[in-house]
Amino acid sequence: MLTSVIVNAIRMGTIFLFGCVGEILTEKAGHLNLGIPGIMCIGATGGAVAVHLFGGKVSSPLLVLFAIIFTMLFAALAGFLYSFLTVTLQANQNVTGLTLTTFGIGFMKFFSKRIYDQKFFVSLSSAFKNLFGLEKNTNPFVQIFLSHGILVYIAIIVAIICAVFLNKSRRGLYLRSIGENPATADAVGINVSLYKYTFITLGSAIAGLGGLYYIMDRSGGTQIAEAPIDSFGWMAVALVIASMWKPLLAAFGSIVFGGLSILDAMLTTLPLDKQKIFAIFPYLLTVLVLIMTSVVKNKNNQPPASLGLSYFREER
Repeated sequence: MLTSVIVNAIRMGTIFLFGCVGEILTEKAGHLNLGIPGIMCIGATGGAVAVHLFGGKVSSPLLVLFAIIFTMLFAALAGFLYSFLTVTLQANQNVTGLTLTTFGIGFMKFFSKRIYDQKFFVSLSSAFKNLFGLEKNTNPFVQIFLSHGILVYIAIIVAIICAVFLNKSRRGLYLRSIGENPATADAVGINVSLYKYTFITLGSAIAGLGGLYYIMDRSGGTQIAEAPIDSFGWMAVALVIASMWKPLLAAFGSIVFGGLSILDAMLTTLPLDKQKIFAIFPYLLTVLVLIMTSVVKNKNNQPPASLGLSYFREER
């Protein structure tokens, strides 16, 4: 039972991890993108388009590659649109993000209904799952570490790369300085707009993979149009706070969030109304972390100082 809980927590948490790491990069650039849920939906649609176009025509590894490329391309375009509106036109970030989420959900429902064939997608989902072919192995170590699909391992690798980039590289330092004080970064010659565009777009592309993972791995190709991807997107945004803007902590936190998310489904002996109480646990954890970070007031655990604020170069 414990092994099963851990395995399912990792698989569920992968959705949160993609969205969380993508949003961390965005927020490190000083932008609060509440459009992440919609971007994940748009990314899922991009992956579905690739599966529809190339399924049965190319080998399984190529199909996975094309799906990942299309997902990241669709999500990156959505991120670029958000960047244009909030960086160049300096639109309100909260309003722009919420509008993008509404658009993304509608975009997924409209287009996926026109390209989705359940039998076809279910049969192709096996290309994304069980990378090492060891899913039926009962060894606990194998189940926990080697029984997942390729996107689970990609999510972990992406989180590690982002952590190293933010904390150990000069470009990462530049990005963090823009999130803290864009005027100072601009004064020393850092191209603030270029960094914002690059990492908002890249963060969106990463977040979009969470949508692809849900439809082709977690749900096994059975859900697209009615997939609750946006709800996972909101929890991914909450995980950014719970992980204190640290990608490696987000990797651990995503497993915790994943475990809390499946807890109600595991406790089948409880009445249905009591099972649903456990669904609020991830949000309670986020509130608890917010309280703790506010009390401790450690600068390393606080959001970027310019988060959510538009940068007007003329005012520096």
